[in-house]
Amino acid sequence: MPFCTQCGKQISDEARFCPGCGARQNAANPGPDAASSKTGFLENMNPRTASILCYIPVIGWIPCVVLLAAQRFQSDRTVRFHAFQGLYLFVAWLLVDRAIGPVIRSMPFDNLGLISLMKMALIGAWVFMLIKTSNNEAYRLPVFGELADRSIAEQRS
Repeated sequence: MPFCTQCGKQISDEARFCPGCGARQNAANPGPDAASSKTGFLENMNPRTASILCYIPVIGWIPCVVLLAAQRFQSDRTVRFHAFQGLYLFVAWLLVDRAIGPVIRSMPFDNLGLISLMKMALIGAWVFMLIKTSNNEAYRLPVFGELADRSIAEQRS
């Protein structure tokens, strides 16, 4: 007997909906152990989705690190490029926030809002890349794209 794809309850072979939770069932319905035995969420992830996750402002570094470490995307140059480029954007954010920011704040001409301007430019780059990546457009940011290309080339050799 098959199992429900949502709640895992045992259902009849011909059931189209689970009697327990009401979820629609697929025609071929393996047991709950067969569905989750070897496939993780990264195994079923679309490369486009993986690339988009790299550009979530401020917290996108987490998917970047996960994608760079994942076996599934070791040979996918596009996903790795976006992961590196997203990671370098985050490093730039850290530099502005933790290194450049305190230095500029200590100077008397801080009235210009230079730190805020730099942070807004980085957030703008993240949003720009979110839009480009979600439209399947390949785009390399001027400095960060070059660094990402170099990082991929170093891993290949």
